[in-house]
Amino acid sequence: MNGHPSGESGCGQCPESHGKRDCYTLPMKPEITLIGAGLVGALAAALLAQRGFAVTVFERRPDPRIHGFIGGRSINLALAERGWHGLRVAGLQDRIGELAVMMRGRMVHHLDGHTELLRYGRDDSEVIWSVSRGALNMALLDAAEQAGARIHFGQRLDGVDWKTSTLRFADDAGSTRTHVAPVVIGADGAGSALRTAMAAHSALGERFEPLEHGYKELEIPARNDGGFAMEPNALHIWPRGNYMCIALPNAEGSFTVTLFMPNHSSLDQGNPGFDTVRNGADAHALFARDFADALPLIPDLETDFDANPTGILGTLYLDRWHLHGCALLIGDAAHAIVPFHGQGMNCGFEDAVELADLLQDAGNDLETAFVQFQHRRKPNADAIAAMALENYVEMRDSVADAHFLLMRALERQLAARKPGRFVPRYWMVTFSRLPYSVAFERGEIQAAILRELTANKTSLDQVDLALADRLIGERLSPLAA
Repeated sequence: MNGHPSGESGCGQCPESHGKRDCYTLPMKPEITLIGAGLVGALAAALLAQRGFAVTVFERRPDPRIHGFIGGRSINLALAERGWHGLRVAGLQDRIGELAVMMRGRMVHHLDGHTELLRYGRDDSEVIWSVSRGALNMALLDAAEQAGARIHFGQRLDGVDWKTSTLRFADDAGSTRTHVAPVVIGADGAGSALRTAMAAHSALGERFEPLEHGYKELEIPARNDGGFAMEPNALHIWPRGNYMCIALPNAEGSFTVTLFMPNHSSLDQGNPGFDTVRNGADAHALFARDFADALPLIPDLETDFDANPTGILGTLYLDRWHLHGCALLIGDAAHAIVPFHGQGMNCGFEDAVELADLLQDAGNDLETAFVQFQHRRKPNADAIAAMALENYVEMRDSVADAHFLLMRALERQLAARKPGRFVPRYWMVTFSRLPYSVAFERGEIQAAILRELTANKTSLDQVDLALADRLIGERLSPLAA
C-alpha cells in the first residue's frame, strides 16, 4: 500500500526526510493508544498489556465502576464460544462465569399462550450464556488496569493531527488535552470518532445500511423472593412475523426485555411500528394483544417505554479499516452488525485476540500487521453481518413456521447421520471457532439441501434419506477439524 496518512513524505512518526522503511522502525513494544474502553477496547487493552505493550486508553464516558454503567446499546449479551475464548486468553473465564446465566435454547411463546423450547445444541454442553453488558465491561476494565493499561475516562476524541500523530481530547467541562499517539486503535463503537477522523483524511469506503427496524428496552423484574419470573435458562422469544419480543435472563433474577419493530407500520398487513406505537399506553395495548403472557410480568411497561430511547439498528461496512501502520479500527468501529445472531461482542472479542497475536509477532512492521488483520477479519465480519440479518427473519417469523421446524428437525437428523460433514450452521457459528466465512458458505449449501429434501413434505418420514446421503456426499467435503 503506497503513501502515509500525512502524505508520501512522512506520517509524524519520524522526520519527513526519512524514507518509508525508516518511518516504521518502531520499538519492539511500541506504545499503543486505544480509543474506547467498552467491551472490545477493554479486552484489547488487557491482552496487549499482558503481552508487554505500553497501553493508554481514552474513553468518552465516565468510569462505570464509580459512576454506574451508562449505556449506548444495553441489549443483554449472548456469550458464545468465540467470546469465551477471548476471556480465557485474558484469564477471565472464572470471573465472568459468575456473572453469566446459561441459556439452553429459544423458549418460543406462541400467540395462543403455549411455549416450547427449541434447543441450541445437543445437550447442556452446547449452550450460550446471557451476561450483563455493564458487569462484563467493568470486569474487563479491572483486567486491563491490572495488566498495566492506563485508562483515562471522560475524554472525547475531538480531532487528530495526522502529520504529528497528535490526538486532541475534550471533557464535559470544555477542557482539552493532547496526546501523541504514533499507533492508535479505534474500538469506540459504531459511532467511532476515530473512524470519522480517519475518513476525513482518507476515504474508507464507508456505508451504513439501516435495518428500518428499531428496538425498545423493557424489564421483567425478579420476583419478590428474588427468583426468576420465567424459566431462567432460555432466551425467551415472542415471534410475531414482522416484529418480536425477546427476553434474556440476568444473574440477579430479572430479564432484559427488548421489543423489536419496524420504524414504520404496515397497518394493511396488521403490523405495528414505532410510528403507531408511540407511547406507553400504545405499548400496553400492543402487549395485551400480542404478548399477553408477558404483560403481567412487566409492571413498569408504560413508564419504561416512555423513558427509554428507541434504538437504531443497521450494518456498517468499510472497504478499509486502517491508515497504514498508524491507525486501525476494530470491533463495531469497523463492522457493526445487527444483534440477531448474538455475535457482535463475540466477533469483536475475536478481533481483539487476533490483533494481539498479530502485534505480538509484528516487530516494527505494524503496517503489514494491520493489512493482515483486515485480510483475515473482513471476510468473517461480512459473513456474520449477513447471517445476523438472516437470523432476524428466522427469530421473528420462522421459529413459528411448520416447514422451518421440519427443516430444523431434518438438520439435526442429518448432523447425527453425517457427523463432520453435515454440521448445522448455528453450531459452527456459536459452538466453534471456525471462521464465520466457512460457516456462511457451508450453511448456504446445507440450506439448499434441506429445502430440496423437504419440498412438499410435512414430516421426517417422508424425506428420502438415500437422496440426502447422495447430496451431502456430492456437495459437502468433510469439515476440517
